[in-house]
Amino acid sequence: MKKLIFVLAMLMPFSVLAAGGGAHLDKAEYDLTDKASLQNGAKMFMNYCLGCHQTQYQRYQRTFADLDIPVELGQQYLQFTGEKPGEHIKNAMPAESAAKWFGAPPPDLTLVARVRGADWIYTYLRTFYVDDSRPFGVNNEVFPEVGMPHVLQELQGVPSKTHEEVMVDGEMVERYVGIKADGSGELSPAEYDTAVLDLVNYLVYVGEPSRLTSESIGRYVILFLLVFFVLIYLLKKEYWRDVH
Repeated sequence: MKKLIFVLAMLMPFSVLAAGGGAHLDKAEYDLTDKASLQNGAKMFMNYCLGCHQTQYQRYQRTFADLDIPVELGQQYLQFTGEKPGEHIKNAMPAESAAKWFGAPPPDLTLVARVRGADWIYTYLRTFYVDDSRPFGVNNEVFPEVGMPHVLQELQGVPSKTHEEVMVDGEMVERYVGIKADGSGELSPAEYDTAVLDLVNYLVYVGEPSRLTSESIGRYVILFLLVFFVLIYLLKKEYWRDVH
């Protein structure tokens, strides 16, 4: 019963995060073996996400070890408020205040990649657009009426829904061609997509830090079972040879 309550408590915030949205999801080609991508993703999370969102079931020390980040460098560039390496990755935002500011407390992101999927996060972070009717001045195609600001806007620039005029049956009509930034960001569109993919890669890792190890062990287990099956089959043939 306690396990069920824990699972429901973990999933409830994500039901708020995932509400609405029927946009096409772009494929996130993440790579958990790419340590440079994971390191940059960790840096982006600590700088742009941790102020509101936690990964409270992941420890700094585990992150440093898995991502080949020396503890000294990790403390200098990824820990900003004097935490010890063995502590969980949390922020100091009171849940009550966050609920007032955003309408609901920002969800913990430890398991967001497992709950929503890498493609959902990748598309979500790339489909913010200007909407003056919203409290933070932005909306999102994947999550309509989103309750958070576009925290990566300084990297992407100001994104807007873009239309172009095309000729249809001899008549000029406007056609929606997607969301495009105005070029004021620190990164080009391709660089921004890569940075978002690095962040997604990191969130996928956080959701299951032992995934690569588990997959490696799994391959050896399957190989062992195949060999064991052959031996058992040959043993069975030997036992039943005289009967047949």
